[in-house]
Amino acid sequence: MARMNGGELVVRTLLDVGADTLFGINGAHVDAIYQAALDHGLPIVDTRHEMNAGHAAEGYARVRYSLRVAVLTAGGGFTNAVTSMANAYLDRTPVLYLAGSGPLAMDQANTLQAGIDQVAIAAPVTKWAPRSTRAELIPRILARAIRTALAPPRGPVLVDIPWDVLTADAGEPDPAARLLAAPDVASSAPAAAVGEILGRLATAQRPAVLPGSEVARAGAGADLCAFAEAVSVPVLADYESLGLLSGSRAGFGLIQSLAGLDAGQRPDVVLMLGLRFGLTTGHGSGSLIPHQAFIMQVDSDARELGHLQPVSATVLADPGAVARQLSAAALAREGWPDHVQWWQQLRAHIRHRQEMVAAQVVPDVRIHPYDAVRAITTALPPGAVVVADGALTYLWLSETIPGAGVSAYLCHGYLGSMGVGMGVALGAQAAARDRPVVLVTGDGAVGYSLAEFDSMVRARLLVVVVVLNNRAWGATLHAQQLTLGQDRVVNNRLENGSYSEVARALGADGTTITNLTELGPALAHALDSKRPACRDVQVSLAPVPPEERVIMGGSPF
Repeated sequence: MARMNGGELVVRTLLDVGADTLFGINGAHVDAIYQAALDHGLPIVDTRHEMNAGHAAEGYARVRYSLRVAVLTAGGGFTNAVTSMANAYLDRTPVLYLAGSGPLAMDQANTLQAGIDQVAIAAPVTKWAPRSTRAELIPRILARAIRTALAPPRGPVLVDIPWDVLTADAGEPDPAARLLAAPDVASSAPAAAVGEILGRLATAQRPAVLPGSEVARAGAGADLCAFAEAVSVPVLADYESLGLLSGSRAGFGLIQSLAGLDAGQRPDVVLMLGLRFGLTTGHGSGSLIPHQAFIMQVDSDARELGHLQPVSATVLADPGAVARQLSAAALAREGWPDHVQWWQQLRAHIRHRQEMVAAQVVPDVRIHPYDAVRAITTALPPGAVVVADGALTYLWLSETIPGAGVSAYLCHGYLGSMGVGMGVALGAQAAARDRPVVLVTGDGAVGYSLAEFDSMVRARLLVVVVVLNNRAWGATLHAQQLTLGQDRVVNNRLENGSYSEVARALGADGTTITNLTELGPALAHALDSKRPACRDVQVSLAPVPPEERVIMGGSPF
């Protein structure tokens, strides 16, 4: 049997667990991995910045509901991806970051791309961050890291491998190593807990199910919808779970739709399936999830149970596994109550919100952003993957995206980092080449990663990038205007350049849109062109989206 080095062991282990695409930028410290990947035909999509290699691995994992891999060279290559690690950590995205590091033999020698403790830097923003100090340990450490990343609550891991470990002779391969990386079986809920959940939902007058990212990560969307439809309970999602509801009559859009319900029309029983109290739930204020409701919370992290807001019942289990249990139990029974009146009330409330948003549109010389996002969502084909980046952009888009029938809506998570969209969209398209991927981004956010048009062209990743260009960092500009005054607006203008021309210069298709009637046909053409494309849409800066008003302490209207 042939002998091998550490890089070969890395690639063989990744292939054993089903890795089909890696993301990264090559460097001497990780070239042993690249050489082994070349030998085995394992593709590595090379981005123009390691930040986007990390975000691409996130995007792939979020679309495929599986672990993905970013390969980072030492030093600056590693530090460039720390934002992605933090993003994945807060959003529970399973990503394996493989980082090369300085050779062990040159430790404390002030050599190139060394001198920092990469493990210590990664530890606060990963579930586990080990270093492999011998080549023969690589399969065992990778297997444990993969199990850790995939065990609920899911999240990122880092494995640091010094250059001289990756290039060292690892001896003969261990034929049993492939068995080590099998993920653990997800934990389910006790039968009594499943029975209590179904019983409470059956006797409620206005029940609601609120899923979080862990249902999506577990690939349990079909089970969630089957359960909700059987029990006649509306489902309202956070951003990450919106795509799970596509095509389901139980899908009612985003959780923010619960805002503004009258006291007698608010949910009285709420099931939180992996949804955490915080950003998307009004931070436990009761504005979205009433304090008076009977709240049942399912999560795999005991620290999240009852966090910020009192709950009536808790279940410590994998939300995806519980969704499957609930589906099986609900479909095995008949005679569930029909909450027709509650469904009608909620639908009417959501329609009223849409009418209120539309009523605020005032004609301007530039396209109103609400008109723009409405045209974008109308033009989207069913099953599209939509990525949102930029504060005003995602706030406007969230008003129309629930009706678009998307298969995934990849939006800002808890880190709220601008500029993640190009990388996430690139990875999402690598994961879903059979579906259109549309990135809707602000002009501020897209500026982080314009060079990734080149990556999309080279890798034939047919992402359509729609830039809502208001020539400003709009959200912070609005905040300065509203809280400090017009004369205190500073460092928020972005008035030069053409993003469509940048796209064309890097080999993509590019068009600037100045009239609303042009937007739908231009987007349709981009989706049909089979090329990466940019649509630079000139939108008005003045309008304030409803949710931005809420964030700043006011009424949405």
